[in-house]
Amino acid sequence: MLIGIIVWGHAIAALLFGALAFWTADRGAADAALPRGWLSVSLALTALWTLSVAGIGDGQAISHLFAGLRTLGWLVLLIAIQHRAGAKGAGLGRTLAYGSVAAVDLAQLVLDLAAAAAPATQAAAMIAQVSTVLGALAALGALLLLHGMFPAATSAATRLVLVAAGAFWLIDVNLCIAAYLLGQVPEELVAARGVALAALALIVALALSRPGEGGVQLSRTATFHTLSALGLIAYFVVTIMATSLIATLGGGYARIGQTAFVFGSTVAVLTAASSGWLRAWVKVKLVKHLFAHRYDYRAEWTRFTETLGEPKGAAPLDERLVKAVADLTDSPAGLLLVAEGEGLAVEASWRWEGDALGDAGDSIALAGHLRATGRILELDPLRERCEGPDGAAVPAAMLAHGEAWVVVPLPHLGQLAGAILLARPLVARALDWEDFDLLRIAGRQVASYLAEERAQSALAEARRFEEFNRRFAFILHDVKNIVSQLSLVARNAVRHADNPDFRADMVATLNESATRMNDLLTRLSEREPAREQALRPVALATVAAGSAARFRARGAVVVDGPATLYASADPMRLQQVIDHLVHNALDAGGADPVRIVLGAAGDRVWIEVIDTGIGMTGQFIRDDLFRPFVSSKPSGFGIGAFEARQLAVAMGGRIDVDSQPGRGSRFRVTLVAAVPMLEQAA
Repeated sequence: MLIGIIVWGHAIAALLFGALAFWTADRGAADAALPRGWLSVSLALTALWTLSVAGIGDGQAISHLFAGLRTLGWLVLLIAIQHRAGAKGAGLGRTLAYGSVAAVDLAQLVLDLAAAAAPATQAAAMIAQVSTVLGALAALGALLLLHGMFPAATSAATRLVLVAAGAFWLIDVNLCIAAYLLGQVPEELVAARGVALAALALIVALALSRPGEGGVQLSRTATFHTLSALGLIAYFVVTIMATSLIATLGGGYARIGQTAFVFGSTVAVLTAASSGWLRAWVKVKLVKHLFAHRYDYRAEWTRFTETLGEPKGAAPLDERLVKAVADLTDSPAGLLLVAEGEGLAVEASWRWEGDALGDAGDSIALAGHLRATGRILELDPLRERCEGPDGAAVPAAMLAHGEAWVVVPLPHLGQLAGAILLARPLVARALDWEDFDLLRIAGRQVASYLAEERAQSALAEARRFEEFNRRFAFILHDVKNIVSQLSLVARNAVRHADNPDFRADMVATLNESATRMNDLLTRLSEREPAREQALRPVALATVAAGSAARFRARGAVVVDGPATLYASADPMRLQQVIDHLVHNALDAGGADPVRIVLGAAGDRVWIEVIDTGIGMTGQFIRDDLFRPFVSSKPSGFGIGAFEARQLAVAMGGRIDVDSQPGRGSRFRVTLVAAVPMLEQAA
């Protein structure tokens, strides 16, 4: 199986490199920084070498010849790339370096050919070992030259080609080390080399197809995962080489040595991988040396907004604000300080332990300094030298807290909304301009979230007060009606106390008033707005008769209309609407009795309350009738009509008004018709 992988891997790599060589020679490299001729030659020599390995193996003279020529071809390509990059006056040192690497490669080539032609003797074995050492030295020297010119690469395509060349020589170094230690290269490594060479051919193809600065740019996540995968591969390669070496040198204890090595190396790797400090250190070093900028701003801002916008039920917003800012700098904890009076107070914490603010008076200077300057304060320099305005403003308790690292102000519309104190990351470092810029923008964004949350809380509280006030105003209007009814009963009691019918009516009125008062108290004590009852068929004649009976002590109320009309309504709310309209009609006066007329048309039914009183103007009906706290009566609250229309609309209906001054008014409450239930119909 390994032989098959070796043959097919190197054969596919030869096919790919050969195709790239012909394509480059025919069309040329689209990137001006890549010399067309030498790139095509290097790819062709690489194709010949991989083809010879696939066809006749690694140990034949022709394979050694093409391997040496391949190295020389890539070295010449490096020189040509530097020449095109403008490094013509590179100096004698670089020329000698290239010459030395080429000389070592030629020496290795000569020794390889000699070892392949010589019979299998001890001298041939020594020549092979020396050749292996020279091969490793040539590959290491080429890698050093490549490292020196990689930062000066002018395009993404050039950088990808250089990465492929570096991968060639890195593979050579590993195979030379394995051959020197084990006497021969394990077949597993040769098979892995064939697969890796095919992958490198794809990288070169990608470089040639995406020229200039528009080349592929790996994200930080992809880079970290790729390097992690390469590290894992390197671990397995080292493990294979070490176990093979132990098997060769261990004798009877080889199995025990191999087990001990595999177990110990696995424990060491797992321990290192679980170390937060090591992961943070590797991340800092990789970002520092592989990327032009410390942060991937798109990814950081996406994570920042996702943390702030977590759904309801997650951590409180104050904690999410701290976490969002802390994640930007890999800080493990943080503290939210909000403006309180002239100073700052602790509002929330995220994984923070200990006191970092001291007494309330100690934060006044810090708040004033942040408000005046808006500067991000790095605390480590202030601990070493507490001088200047920054050192004087920071509380002593904050400087004494060993984990306190950075203070980020939260400015909003010219005011200081607060500040966030971040804990020191696992790998301590000084802040640079990118850190300051990112934290400054994040601080403003957090301040806007904080201000919006405070505004929403204040608005919700104001709405609760508004709801209470509105409910109280409605209830006060109903209390006024009840008091008027009780006052009328009290005045008539002097003249009609001996009348049994009056006494019975008075008792009924008192019981009804007490019931309504209890209902009003219940409504007033509700902490949330009352939920509307489900609508059901209500007999309009029953509602009209109830209003007529309730107000007969004040004046005549006549009900007219069929008794078979039903509306989809809440009976208690509908009764409240009709009572209000009848009460107002009686207040309007008039020579004729107040009439309650029932009617229907199609899928609608209505109740009309008609009086012949003083009436209203069209302007008053249009502008003032249904406005709260506007009344035409000197002692009125201006709530009844507004509440009546609100209740009618809530039941899916409406109130229409027709009135003329001096001739009276007609109020029509229109509702959706309903089919009575069986017991109602019976």
